[in-house]
Amino acid sequence: MKPNLYPPLVLDRGRESLISSSGALLLRETIRVSTLGRALSQVLTPWRSPRSIHDPGKVLIDLATAVALGGDCAADLAVVRAQPALFGLVASDPTVSRLVTTLAGDVENVLPAIRQARAQARAAVWTRRRPLAGRSGSRDGGQVIVDLDSTLVTAHSDKELAEPTYKRTFGFAPMCVFVDHGEDGTGEPLVLELRSGKASPFDKQDHITALDHALAQLPAAERGQVLVRTDSGGCSKAFLHHITDAGLEYSIGFPAHDTVKAAIEAIPVRAWRAAIDSDGESRDGAQVAELTAWMPEPTRATRPGPQDWPDGMRVIVRRERPHPGAQLRLTDADGWRITCFATNTRGPGWTLPVLEVRHRQRARAEDRIRALKDTGMRNLPFHGFAQNQIWLEIVSLAAELLAWTQTLAWDERAQVRRWEPKRLRLRILAVAGRIVHTGRRWLLRLPRGWPHNQLIDTAWTALRAA
Repeated sequence: MKPNLYPPLVLDRGRESLISSSGALLLRETIRVSTLGRALSQVLTPWRSPRSIHDPGKVLIDLATAVALGGDCAADLAVVRAQPALFGLVASDPTVSRLVTTLAGDVENVLPAIRQARAQARAAVWTRRRPLAGRSGSRDGGQVIVDLDSTLVTAHSDKELAEPTYKRTFGFAPMCVFVDHGEDGTGEPLVLELRSGKASPFDKQDHITALDHALAQLPAAERGQVLVRTDSGGCSKAFLHHITDAGLEYSIGFPAHDTVKAAIEAIPVRAWRAAIDSDGESRDGAQVAELTAWMPEPTRATRPGPQDWPDGMRVIVRRERPHPGAQLRLTDADGWRITCFATNTRGPGWTLPVLEVRHRQRARAEDRIRALKDTGMRNLPFHGFAQNQIWLEIVSLAAELLAWTQTLAWDERAQVRRWEPKRLRLRILAVAGRIVHTGRRWLLRLPRGWPHNQLIDTAWTALRAA
């Protein structure tokens, strides 16, 4: 007989008062430090019923907490409701449903109100500890990189404005805007704009609107040093002029059309420079060059809006031998994989390889989108379009609570600052605990052998001192 590798346990039908999400105590402290709860309560006062028991701001915070803990629908609020010793009084499902319906009925005014509260909380967090490298108000490593990207969210049932998408799926195509924390962190969402499924990833007006809303989310002192980064979906004359007129920098994917092919054929061999990786080391088989001087005269636009590209725009190309087995695209040339981007960045230190690797790090936006889909955005739970807009604000709140907790609780050199939500939940938030009453105090005790107790202790000390 083989020995039993596990201790012989039997499920006892008795129940004890335990906390199953003890790590969420850190989220609660982040809410206090950021003043997010107070800000939401203030801006949502007009939509509070005179006889209501539950504050609308507290309800949204509880929903965001449930999503941060891994929930993906309003019914998952039951996990938070089951731990009143940690989260206090939590609204019932019917109360939550009525509130979301009320907010959705005036969504044009509710969304700006919620975003105003989020911006106030973000300013408070960034004042205490800036999540970016460098100094605020300077371009010496303090540049604020804002990434824009659209994504697809599948709808598995018939929902308002859910439509076939350009990738032959069915659902929605939200526009997402993030601020990149760089190598020592993750990032945080600034704006999640819900769009119908047939919305184009190249829509210039959607890019302009999303950027304006994102800039309003940043602290005022940070808005003058923004770099806007996106793929070729944002490469329109109107969008680039909008960025330039705002006095901002950009790094935008540039389509490798015939004009680019003509420039690549005309460029001399000595113009190519070795590309580098993010660690500054040379990248084998990759080269970069500037095409601006060899670009043919562009075709003037026939649609309303700017007719020419903005002054000061540079076009930079990168070529690399594709990995074995990869198929070449129609835009590739002579066995090289060709990618281009446009930028207006100039100045000492901004060499072609540095500019190229900065643009290539736009791939972090894909990581942020994946993390959001692990934090409530994979499924939009309501039928109404306006209700799902409210849900995306709740998803933003959840993602911000996680990112702000990492920023405030741990030093920038700590690995935990770079953990994605899935790992953060497993190691920090999902630890069980027991509440004990001793010496006129309520104490939360964690398991003795939990491998990440030291991280939790460090975070608690930092947040209580904030």
